Amino acid sequence: MTADNAQMWVIAAVILLALLAAAWLITREVRRRQSLKLQQRFGPEYSRVVSMRGDRTKAEAELLARQKRVERFRLMPLTAADAARFSEAWDALQTRFVDNPHGVIVEADHLVRDLMVKRGYPMADFDHRAADISVDHPSVVEAYRSARAIAVRDQRGQASTEELRKAVVYYRTLFNELLEVRHPGRTSGTNAETVNT
Repeated sequence: MTADNAQMWVIAAVILLALLAAAWLITREVRRRQSLKLQQRFGPEYSRVVSMRGDRTKAEAELLARQKRVERFRLMPLTAADAARFSEAWDALQTRFVDNPHGVIVEADHLVRDLMVKRGYPMADFDHRAADISVDHPSVVEAYRSARAIAVRDQRGQASTEELRKAVVYYRTLFNELLEVRHPGRTSGTNAETVNT
């Protein structure tokens, strides 16, 4: 092998190493940005899933899968009439709490599920519902989980009246978040201007 050939091999190896390093740096930056976007979108839910999965890559794959699944849903804001009907049902439910706190928890869970169905969420098991909610409403999904945990304890006769009161508050947090209204004369769907009532 001549000195020129050896020098060309060294140059080729250096270029290859530089390209590999650049590719690694670019990949690392893309992953860092994706992680940052997911952290911003999911808030505390991001940390919960990372902790639950024990691995950031697996957790991020799960969160991305949630996003893709929810993007396929046809989520719609409510008409003003539907929003009024749901609000009235909630107000009536709250007035019955003192007389029947156990029954109100069951009603609150059903009313939240009815609202989710009306908005276009599919009704799978609770874990899937919570995961779906976490995509667009990450700030309230933990309240939903807390409400549901209290409702399950109540079914076993293990929830105090104070816990039931907290569950109603937690359900109301999600209920308010989901209670978006479509304004007459405006485009419906994802481009609709909505307000929370």
